[in-house]
Amino acid sequence: MNIRLGIVAIMLALLVGCQSSGGDTWVDHGSYQLETRHQALGADQRIRFLVMHYTAENFHSSLKTLTDEHVSAHYLLPDNPSLRDGKPVAFQLVPEEMRAWHAGASYWRGRSNLNDTSIGIEIVNPGFSHTLLGTHWQPYTREQIDLLIRLSRDIVQRYGLQPTDVVGHSDIAPQRKQDPGPLFPWQQLAQAGIGAWPDRPVVERYLAGRDKQMPVPMATLLEKLARYGYGIDPQWDAKQQRNVLAAFQMHFRPSDYRGEPDAESEAIIDALLAKYGAVRRS
Repeated sequence: MNIRLGIVAIMLALLVGCQSSGGDTWVDHGSYQLETRHQALGADQRIRFLVMHYTAENFHSSLKTLTDEHVSAHYLLPDNPSLRDGKPVAFQLVPEEMRAWHAGASYWRGRSNLNDTSIGIEIVNPGFSHTLLGTHWQPYTREQIDLLIRLSRDIVQRYGLQPTDVVGHSDIAPQRKQDPGPLFPWQQLAQAGIGAWPDRPVVERYLAGRDKQMPVPMATLLEKLARYGYGIDPQWDAKQQRNVLAAFQMHFRPSDYRGEPDAESEAIIDALLAKYGAVRRS
């Protein structure tokens, strides 16, 4: 009996010694220690969304703007990324665990103020200019899109983001923003596993032989956009309604983003809802 008690005492001493000497469940903070073995179930990941932006400035101006006290983003991607050890370099301006000021007043899939729940990537691009021939948008460079795919894929995998969680600034703030613009390669990103994109055969099935530009009721389209995740206000006037539809079209049908409610736009949102589902309402 004494031998058994002695063995038990030794085992207990070893267990206590392991815990007090910095085991996996103990964290030393200098003047105090934390025991981290008992983790609550009532918690979830802060990062829910990945938001794409363009800077509308050159690299040096963008860096200056994004490192002052008024606006910020987690990452900045140059138009011609430099290489380090043969790998393209992105600039991290805010740690991912901290909130950056990139989204502003925003809404997506039941959540508002997306600064609290998102990572923002700013991509150096001048945006657009107005000429006598109309609005001219500046294309993104192959090198920065390659870097964007590498970075975004890592973020998506790290936080388990769904395709519908990857959005543009114009998707979450369509009355204020147009970035990342109609030349942003959403389809290319989706093919790389980043973001949503409709299946063309399914779009054609929902189009059901209609002319692509055949008018459809705006109210019907807005209801479907709301089910997909866009913030819709019943009090919006006609211009505001066209703005949110134009944001959707700029993302999923950049060839025509006038904000006109047509059959192809309806077929695209139907295909997206069939593929990814509607927002769950609590």
